Amino acid sequence: MTDTRIGFKQMCAKFDVTPRTLRYYEYIELLCPEKEGRNRFYTPREVARMTLIMRGRRFGFSLEEIRQWLEIYEKSGTETQLVAWLKMADRQLVALQDQAEDLQRTISDLQKLREDAARLLDRGKT
Repeated sequence: MTDTRIGFKQMCAKFDVTPRTLRYYEYIELLCPEKEGRNRFYTPREVARMTLIMRGRRFGFSLEEIRQWLEIYEKSGTETQLVAWLKMADRQLVALQDQAEDLQRTISDLQKLREDAARLLDRGKT
């Protein structure tokens, strides 16, 4: 059984997170490693949860949203969790699309201002 578990440092390296982050995820009950003395060991279940946490963070979900979503699986199973996931994903897609539109407007504004400044500079050289 010990060969299916990974240690604390290995978990940090696998997910490229700091020890502080991993301890915090444990503190807020996103992860529950096995403890032997002062050592923590992560089972395949915890590795899978960490994969979902990291993916959720990449998609912009809060840690609390991720915690609640993971908890749904523990209490109600896969189908209920998938229904919740679809609602969360739909909401986040709208938010990300709004952010993308804002970012595209900002990029366009900056490009225009840069072009205006370059034209002014060129006029001064002639």
